[in-house]
Amino acid sequence: MTGYVHDFAEGDKDQKDLLGGKGANLAEMTNIGLPVPPGFTIDTEACRAYLAEGGFPDGLPEEVTEHLTALERTMGRQLGAADDPLLVSVRSGAKFSMPGMMETVLNVGLNDESVGGLAASSDSERFAWDSYRRLLQMFGGTVLDIDGQLFSEALEARKQEKGSDSDLDLDVEDLQALVEQFKTIIRDETGRDFPQDPREQLDLAIKAVFDSWNTDRARLYRRQERIPEDLGTAVNVQAMVFGNFGMDSGSGVAFTRDPASGDQGVYGDYLQNAQGEDVVAGIRNTVSLADFAEIDRTSYDELLEIMKRLEEHYRDMCDIEFTVERGKLWMLQTRVGKRTAEAAFRIGRHMTDEGLIDTDEAVRRVTGAQLASLMFPRFDEDADRDLLTVGVNASPGAAVGKAVFDSPTAVEWAANGEDVILVRKETNPDDLSGMVAARGILTSRGGKTSHAAVVARGMGRTCVSGADDLEVDAAAKRFTVDGGTVIEEGDTLSIDGTTGEVFAGAVPVVDSVVVRHFEGDDSEDDLIEAVDLVMTRADDARRLRVRANADTAEDAARARRFGAEGIGLCRTEHMFLGERRQLVEDLIIAEDEAGQEAALAALLPLQREDFAGILEAMDGLPVTIRLIDPPLHEFLPELTELSVEIAVADATGEQVEEKKRTLLAAVQRLHEQNPMLGLRGVRLGIQIPGLFEMQARAILEAAADRLDAGGDPRPEIMVPLVASVRELDVVKRHIEAVARDVAERRGREIPHQVGTMIELPRAAFLADRIAKSAEFFSFGTNDLTQMSWGFSRDDVESSFFSAYLDNGIFDVSPFESLDTLGVGAFVRMGTEKGRETRPDLKVGVCGEHGGDPASIHFFHSVGLDYVSCSPFRVPVARLEAGRANLDAD
Repeated sequence: MTGYVHDFAEGDKDQKDLLGGKGANLAEMTNIGLPVPPGFTIDTEACRAYLAEGGFPDGLPEEVTEHLTALERTMGRQLGAADDPLLVSVRSGAKFSMPGMMETVLNVGLNDESVGGLAASSDSERFAWDSYRRLLQMFGGTVLDIDGQLFSEALEARKQEKGSDSDLDLDVEDLQALVEQFKTIIRDETGRDFPQDPREQLDLAIKAVFDSWNTDRARLYRRQERIPEDLGTAVNVQAMVFGNFGMDSGSGVAFTRDPASGDQGVYGDYLQNAQGEDVVAGIRNTVSLADFAEIDRTSYDELLEIMKRLEEHYRDMCDIEFTVERGKLWMLQTRVGKRTAEAAFRIGRHMTDEGLIDTDEAVRRVTGAQLASLMFPRFDEDADRDLLTVGVNASPGAAVGKAVFDSPTAVEWAANGEDVILVRKETNPDDLSGMVAARGILTSRGGKTSHAAVVARGMGRTCVSGADDLEVDAAAKRFTVDGGTVIEEGDTLSIDGTTGEVFAGAVPVVDSVVVRHFEGDDSEDDLIEAVDLVMTRADDARRLRVRANADTAEDAARARRFGAEGIGLCRTEHMFLGERRQLVEDLIIAEDEAGQEAALAALLPLQREDFAGILEAMDGLPVTIRLIDPPLHEFLPELTELSVEIAVADATGEQVEEKKRTLLAAVQRLHEQNPMLGLRGVRLGIQIPGLFEMQARAILEAAADRLDAGGDPRPEIMVPLVASVRELDVVKRHIEAVARDVAERRGREIPHQVGTMIELPRAAFLADRIAKSAEFFSFGTNDLTQMSWGFSRDDVESSFFSAYLDNGIFDVSPFESLDTLGVGAFVRMGTEKGRETRPDLKVGVCGEHGGDPASIHFFHSVGLDYVSCSPFRVPVARLEAGRANLDAD
């Protein structure tokens, strides 16, 4: 395909990168013979060129003219002609559906002259003036960036004058008055008149689509969904068909299956005498598709046949927008529909049973993020609950928070640590920031195809829409329920997106059925059957093993129930907190070797007991235990606090224990300006060899006890923060000396391995040397990220990360998802160099990235043996490891 502009008949559904999702699917529907109004797509390359050059790239206006002329020939009308005008819609269409992009502009080409021609050619003056006021309202709000509330308030005021709440009751004179009022708003707000030249309208709308790629709400959504910043958007220009001709016309949205539950059937909304934006905006109550069948049986039957054809063609649930113009059905859009996590798993199961897809495809179509959302708690049905109302179950889940009635408040309260429920009559694209910040969304208008429902499902937010018993007063920051109950801003609400129920107060939550399934509950449930189908195939398909980060026997046992195949990181420093902290203090302030040995001797049985429980829980599976890593001062009182306490006591003549003065001296001695780069990890093992030796003895004696009990312990002792093979050699000699001593005392060899954590760039560069001593590698990607970027996570996330995200330096925090270009290069290099020396070297990752879906796919590609993550994320990692291998095939 050449040039920037392409007729619908030129493309297909696989060209989303170039044509955007909407354009690619319009092309596909055109080519399979569905009734699609003709048009053309301006591709994403044009958008990228426009954004780079600050204007239309050379040749684009001429290409638009060429394709517009061809469209005019096809339709037999000219854009905006005074006698019988061609009108077009202008829609954005990025590769991924993005609620933050520009709204559709309909009826482009209408002006003060062509409105008369439209009235004459349609034989409906009311229809023509209704279409003109819609153009002014959409163009003003989306292209000219005027506050849409100004138009809405004028429309509401006109309806109130008529004593009606429906725009259908406005007559020609009312609509003509609104047109003049809207033109005045445009003049007052922009300093210029509404453009009467049809081509100028079209060009301004195209520019507005391109500019919308970088709006705050679009960037926010891309950041939320991890969509790359450099894709750009396509523009779709399409001949208008009109759902607002009269009661024999209308617009609708349909799904081939329920996008909330995944149930089979036909779901959607239809609105008579309306254009498409009316359906999702919720300005009037829609009717179901079953009611549409009563209104227009012929169009309904044709729609069902097309829906069946599209689902079989795409082999997936389809989301469809359609218009009926005087009894003629037109298809305006289709796409693979966004769905809830619950629906995604159920649809995969159903389509597998129907033979539409195989189990590999069922695995590919769900994500770890969706599985994680199914593991979130649900409301306790047995708890006392104060039911306020029931709305539409638009997006499942249980959400509890304080009611807020506008997006800025939702963002502000959420930033202060409050859980909030965003309550609106209906949402619009300007509410995106509040929807991202909120735990859940509640609207009094709209159905499963409303803006609130669609966006919430896409983001995984709980949503109840269309709760029409609620009278929402956003200005007063309250809503009233039929019956008189009033909920003010700040009052706590609980909403159940699975049932549509809305409760006053906080409802207790319980484990989800999916978590109970992973815990061993064998209760039958169709969702569990769908999850089990996917997990069974993912486990069969994956090459990467999945371990857990666990520091207690309880966490280890739970991780094993969740499918963990060992422990990839047991952090021993967590075992020195609480009452044991005193023993660490004794070790640090000991004045001689005997004092140190006494403290270590007291710690030994406690450590041995810890390891015994973990090895028992993971019997027969590998357990990687990291020797103490953080600086010792973290186990001591804070320097300033202790200094002030002693100084105040000295000033007042109060007696101070000698031990506190000794402790202060130790704190001062160990105080470091940058502890992350100080005396920690392997350096501690060299400086205080007895500490690592005590830990090694505790591990090996616990393993010996397990062997005596008939178990199969597989401990792996990991030395942290190694940068030189010589460091590891020093510590390893001490560990092996302990191992020989334990073996001699217990009369048997204790199986174990000694390896290291690769968390320093130098270690990755010299991995071939380090592998001479290390029997395994585990990448500590948290510290490796800090060392690679040169910043401390604790210091920078709240300071400049937001600016880096806003400026596109980060697509996502490198602590959430691995920086594959930089940190990933160290992982790749360390793995390859280590295996040059030791071909059978076992390599894993134990940082938080081990549970991140995108990072797991990278670790698979690099050839790691396993990932390790928190117990709760083990099922997520299992699923993503399976998907990674299937995607690689």
